[in-house]
Amino acid sequence: MIIKEINIRKMKMTMKTPFVTGLGTFQEKDFLILEVKDELGNTGWGESVAFSTPWYSEETLGTNLHMINDFLIPIVLGKEIGHPDEVSQLFSTIRKNNMAKSAVEGAIWDLYAKRNKMTLGHALGGKQDKIEVGISIGIHENMADLVGTVRGFIKEGYKRIKVKIKPGHDIEVLRELRRNFPDVPLMADANSAYTLDDIELLKQLDEFNLTMIEQPLASDDIIDHATLQKQLKTAICLDESIHSLEDTRKAIELGSTQVINVKIGRVGGLTEAKKIHDYCMEKNIPVWCGGMLESGIGRAHNIALTTLPNFILPGDTAGSSRYWEKDIISPEVIVEDGYITVPTAYGIGYEPDCEAMDSYTVEYTQFKAY
Repeated sequence: MIIKEINIRKMKMTMKTPFVTGLGTFQEKDFLILEVKDELGNTGWGESVAFSTPWYSEETLGTNLHMINDFLIPIVLGKEIGHPDEVSQLFSTIRKNNMAKSAVEGAIWDLYAKRNKMTLGHALGGKQDKIEVGISIGIHENMADLVGTVRGFIKEGYKRIKVKIKPGHDIEVLRELRRNFPDVPLMADANSAYTLDDIELLKQLDEFNLTMIEQPLASDDIIDHATLQKQLKTAICLDESIHSLEDTRKAIELGSTQVINVKIGRVGGLTEAKKIHDYCMEKNIPVWCGGMLESGIGRAHNIALTTLPNFILPGDTAGSSRYWEKDIISPEVIVEDGYITVPTAYGIGYEPDCEAMDSYTVEYTQFKAY
């Protein structure tokens, strides 16, 4: 396939409710949507999941736009690409900037699947026709509100509850949730809010029978996590520390983690995500797909990835209505009794809602190969 055209939309969508973590609060979501076209007129779609500010990683929407416009598009525009796996090799001369790379590569994966009349899941090697999903809940200062929110999602059938914690908003929160929901699969996400100085506090997590504690220590650490894991019965899951297969290998060999959260944008695309999945499967380390508050385009990529066999834990890919009054795909992603049925249409399986997409677009840029 020859990449003949790439269009970039800068988007702004308002979430239904503010999302609160230990690192900040936001309700406006700015992001990029990429549209890639080949010489036959086929179209693939990708999404940059970088936020406007560098609270999750050093990447931002602004840096992604710069990298995509000035470096990544010139590498692939007009090029003949046999398979999407080649894209990560083409981008190998550029260090990091994984979310920018993932946006371009994801659109090319979608394009490839459509050209070959396959679903994106099948193109990746996935087999599942439906996936289990959990829900991620931001910090609630009011305990009664949090309990009510959790109860509502349990009634909707979500298979796992993830709650954000931070110092001063942790043990009592989990104790109250366990008192109200003794049997629900429950995990806590710390977003790097603790250090080894908090080890005695973190050891208290063992009383709550958590599925896991996600990224309790520094976002770039795998050494201290190994020290902490030795002191905990609760499994540590690494998120921000994992940017590649090499990071995954080192963390597992050190004993820093018992579970890996795979986020497509964080690891640089579907090709690297699949390599991490395959390695973890070989090492008997379960994986699950994390969320970045994606629109329907990014959500569809997550669904496709989660069809791979080692995604045995419910991920964060909630339905569209969890975050948006109106998503940018048709049909929207729907959760029924805690499951998403994997679409069977070619590529990502969902069609862009052009009217909705236009209404959220604040900037549009087009690149063509002549």
